Amino acid sequence: MQRRAVDPDLEMFRDSARKFFQTEIRPHRERWRETGVIDRAAFLKAGEAGYLCMWADEAYGGLGLKDFRYEQILIEENAAHGDSGYFITLHSRLVAPYLENFGSEAQKAQFLPDLISGRKILAIAMTEPDAGSDLAGMKARAVEHEDHWLLNGAKTYISNGINADVVIVAAKTHAENPHGVTLFIVERGMPGFERGRLLKKMGMKSQDTAELFFQDVRIPKTHVLGQVHAGFYHLMQGLAEERLIAACGNVAAARVALQVTQAFVRNRKVFGKPLSKMQNTRFKLAALEAELDIAQVYVDRCVEQHNLGKLDAVDAARAKLFTSELNARMVDEGVQQHGGAGYMEEYEICRLYEDERIHRILAGTSEIMKEIIARATLD
Repeated sequence: MQRRAVDPDLEMFRDSARKFFQTEIRPHRERWRETGVIDRAAFLKAGEAGYLCMWADEAYGGLGLKDFRYEQILIEENAAHGDSGYFITLHSRLVAPYLENFGSEAQKAQFLPDLISGRKILAIAMTEPDAGSDLAGMKARAVEHEDHWLLNGAKTYISNGINADVVIVAAKTHAENPHGVTLFIVERGMPGFERGRLLKKMGMKSQDTAELFFQDVRIPKTHVLGQVHAGFYHLMQGLAEERLIAACGNVAAARVALQVTQAFVRNRKVFGKPLSKMQNTRFKLAALEAELDIAQVYVDRCVEQHNLGKLDAVDAARAKLFTSELNARMVDEGVQQHGGAGYMEEYEICRLYEDERIHRILAGTSEIMKEIIARATLD
């Protein structure tokens, strides 16, 4: 089945992106997995290629590409030919749009050029040791003074936590309002801003994930992002796209797992014939391939709707829920079909299995996705 109509511009972009990931990213992934951190030079390489914040206006050094399909291609080609921990979409599409959507002109002029070039790397800090999806439980606090805010608190599980030069930090600023949160731009080197441990993870091992600590960090009022006390609502506005990004990644990773498994079962001999000739194997992989094609069509439709500004929270939740659960079933079946080899990290399917597990948690757990869908269809 041909999943998409051929667009010459998109296909040229895909060819270029594939070569980039094959030559600039894939050769380094073993070393990055061992160190737990992507080289900063990899962001500079992406900046040189024009792959960071492609949506940004040319005035800041961007390409002005608003079409999300270009980002979708980067996600797919990275899954197939790059490294799961090289999550430049976090930088470009999960964090940078907060500056585009809520930043002042002065903030955009100050930060966007370096973010587009890769000279500076972004992170967003919401999760705390005792507060994940429930932002109302946030303990980080910022207190307003005459010409600055004073930030105190701790964040954990922060992607790009080690590499980040600019961190958008969510902190409580209104004692009486549980949703009274403000977003602050915190820069590397601000006194009182410290990084904790580089955290060891089950999967995506090359993606630096860290603890961040803020002790009496003096935040200039020029570094308040968006409206004071409105940070909770600012964060909510980006969730549909975040879940679409997750869905694109899930389908791409599941397809890689399918291809890896198909290649293995064709070569693996059992009772004198290829494993791919066994009915159980054939039927299970055929069913998963059918589901993947159907999932791809739905995700592509969500991308179309997003380009039109019409993707709603419920459709994004459906896409994220279904694709993350499908990815889980695909990598599990892939390991099973590999037998004992599937449990060995030297085999790609083992790494895909490890990387998958976070995807039913990040961007909202499967349980949260079900609740969003249920509210829309049952209440």
